[in-house]
Amino acid sequence: MFDSFALPLHPVLRTTRNPTNPSKHIYPMIQIVEKRDGRVVGYNEEKIKAAIRKAMLCTDLGEDEALIQKISDRIGMNGSEKMTVEEIQDRVEIELMNSARKDVAKRYIAYRDQRSIARQAKTRDMFLEIIEAKSNDITRENANMNTDSPAGMMMKFASETTKPFVDDYLLSPEVKNAVRNNYIHIHDKDYYPTKSLTCVQHPLDRILKNGFVAGHGESRPAKRIETASVIACISLETAQNEMHGGQAIPALDFYLAPYVRASFIEEVKNLEQLTGQDLSHLYDAKFKDYLRRPLEGLEGDERLLQHAINKTVGRVHQSMEAFIHNMNTIHSRGGNQVVFSSVNYGTDTSAEGRCVIREMLNSTYEGVGNGATAIFPIQIWKKKRGVSYLPEDPNYDLYKLACKVTARRFFPNFLNLDATFNRHENWREDDPQRYLYEVATMGCRTRVFENRYGEKTSVGRGNISFTTINIVRLAIEVMNIADREERINRFFAKLDKVLDITARQLDERFQFQKSALAKQFPLVMSVLWNHASELDPNETIEKVINQGTLGIGFIGLAETLIALVGKHHGESEEAQELGLRIVEHMRDRVQEYCEHYRHNYSVLATPAEGLSGKFTKVDRKAFGEIPGVTDKNYYTNSNHVPVYYHCSPRHKAKVEAPYHDLTRGGHIFYVEIDGDATHNEEAIMQIVDMMDKYNIGYGSVNHNRNHCPKCGYENADKEQTCCPKCGVKFETIQRITGYLVGTTDRWNSGKLAELHDRVVHE
Repeated sequence: MFDSFALPLHPVLRTTRNPTNPSKHIYPMIQIVEKRDGRVVGYNEEKIKAAIRKAMLCTDLGEDEALIQKISDRIGMNGSEKMTVEEIQDRVEIELMNSARKDVAKRYIAYRDQRSIARQAKTRDMFLEIIEAKSNDITRENANMNTDSPAGMMMKFASETTKPFVDDYLLSPEVKNAVRNNYIHIHDKDYYPTKSLTCVQHPLDRILKNGFVAGHGESRPAKRIETASVIACISLETAQNEMHGGQAIPALDFYLAPYVRASFIEEVKNLEQLTGQDLSHLYDAKFKDYLRRPLEGLEGDERLLQHAINKTVGRVHQSMEAFIHNMNTIHSRGGNQVVFSSVNYGTDTSAEGRCVIREMLNSTYEGVGNGATAIFPIQIWKKKRGVSYLPEDPNYDLYKLACKVTARRFFPNFLNLDATFNRHENWREDDPQRYLYEVATMGCRTRVFENRYGEKTSVGRGNISFTTINIVRLAIEVMNIADREERINRFFAKLDKVLDITARQLDERFQFQKSALAKQFPLVMSVLWNHASELDPNETIEKVINQGTLGIGFIGLAETLIALVGKHHGESEEAQELGLRIVEHMRDRVQEYCEHYRHNYSVLATPAEGLSGKFTKVDRKAFGEIPGVTDKNYYTNSNHVPVYYHCSPRHKAKVEAPYHDLTRGGHIFYVEIDGDATHNEEAIMQIVDMMDKYNIGYGSVNHNRNHCPKCGYENADKEQTCCPKCGVKFETIQRITGYLVGTTDRWNSGKLAELHDRVVHE
């Protein structure tokens, strides 16, 4: 009943007459009231009177103004300077029970109980929807989680009850107001109290060489490729339980290459035991590649060498098979949620590194289980001139294989190390550790490279947290201003205010996160995060956390431009010019925040999943259905050309390319192609060529692929839903925000609507 005390913190206090001396006024003892949501407001006795009066009107005897005033005065005079709503309500109950109006007390208590039930109804309804496994935007927020399972339900119960706690106790009033009014979205808000960070690029060599302790038990250093593969899985899984975002390996080929040679030497030693010969001269034998060949016609050392190579290739292939299988079956969280994993590779030109790359690609092409496309890890090919892109490059044959695999399995995606903003001044082709100077990415698009407070590298670093701005709402609020210049200026003024709030919110979360103890993250803050090994377990992570980035994201540039100038950037040069101006402005402001707060802020082209529909739904309710803006169930992801817009891949590339340099917190370029891509790997190469031509940083190709889970039959027919051989319903692989899913059953309404609107680029 007292949820709204609409007085300021220092009100002109209402007074009452002193009954013994009417000329004197008595000021109430209660000065301020703490509301249920944690806000503090000025005391207002009229709220008490109104509540008692409502209860009296529900009785036969009706109102008694004298009693109302008496009770109000007694509570005001005898209370503490600061009281909670619940404490005031308790005192009203006591005063009514001590009065002659017990009938009013009963009505008051009953009404109070009803209000309490009403406040809890929203939570109750939400819990029932989770319990009953209903399909809605809450239970389908993350397509990588099965919230219908018991553990998935527990994850959602925890998530949905934690978020209000964050709102009430961890957010500043200004930030909470921005969230409430749909201006910003704090990602992974349910993990906010844990102080966890978002993601990290695993320096796998540290644990392969030295082993590690991950809670219970410990892992010894790796000696062979099978062990190295398993430890890589364990590293990703363990870190996933210490962080709220994804896990990536920045250079899988470089990290695993030494264990290919170690396994080869093991095979040579096996031959020593078999033949009784000393073959130590073969341990360090030089050869260009690990390629399986028949032994017929080979003799002596040549035959023994090829036998050892064949056996080694078989072991590497099985290890890569096991790695992929584990990444698709190991549940790192409740809800059958597998590790959100990514691996980067493609630039190791050694025989051992090439063997890792080739067998990873071959295993991916074959599929998992009954030939199904592997959802994880997200695989990323690192394209580099002089290494893996041109016909004369040493890894060009593997690049062609990568395009063939992508044409069937969607992965690998392609990371353009030749983009101007992805180059590193220290990169050298003859440097055996050149991967330290190569940008790596999370599959969904998160990018970490530049660093004001340490080494410029992707290795051992990640995103700390990120928040997304709803720039569409800012545009809607000014779209009816007739004068174009004034309309645009008002938009930028609003954008500046929200940017300031967002930067401040990220710093506030950073200050909270940095107070965590290193021992709270046993693997991440002992081995994986750069310089974490220098921390004592009981020391806070403050000294090392600033190696990461704070991301300021945005969503719906297309809808923003339609609201401001009537067209999106894919259909209008004027809109494109304004779109670039908006994102450039965000980039410039972010540079200012880097200096002011002393953090690695960056602009992120947000990979919105649940958010794509959440923002839209609230804005449509507030502003109605606006053509081209709120008339769909989703806002377009970040700076993408709308999925429904018909254009060529080249046009899409030209429009989206300039935004990649501006969004160094992460970005991605998609092309939708038609037909059976398995017969058109040249189309994949042409798209990578476009990425190179237009200075695009990271991209991938979408196409249709049906798979029968029973017999393994595959085709690309969009009209078929069931296998023509056995009649079983097809699994249709789709990309959601950067990762794949084999079913759309777990997609929320916004992403389903977007999927329905996607058109082929041709």
